[in-house]
Amino acid sequence: MDYRDMPIEKLNSNIPQGRGMIKWAPFATMPEQFETVDRLIDDQTKITRPELSDDRLEEMDRVLTKAHADKRRIKVEYYYDGRRFHITLNIVKIDMWSLMLIGQKTKTRTDDMVFISFMDILDIAML
Repeated sequence: MDYRDMPIEKLNSNIPQGRGMIKWAPFATMPEQFETVDRLIDDQTKITRPELSDDRLEEMDRVLTKAHADKRRIKVEYYYDGRRFHITLNIVKIDMWSLMLIGQKTKTRTDDMVFISFMDILDIAML
């Protein structure tokens, strides 16, 4: 007869309790190990910051100046934290003092302001 089918009165009450959760203590570090492995995999997919030629920098400067003068939207490809990102924005200001491109996102409801360093810009295209 299966012990689960027996009434409680007939079961032996002298059964040891065991170690409980102590036996699972070594597995408590597993979430941290998974996070570390994920971070290592993520770090392997990162790229180094590309270096742009002087010709490419001059071309991007011309496109940026023309787009700002004509008040046209631009698509900016930029580098951040080992990855390439794309964003479409309207130019608000080209800050030569801090070397920043200040723009406003065009495809969001809130029209968030974006600050992109000139050092991070990889490509600019007018739309």
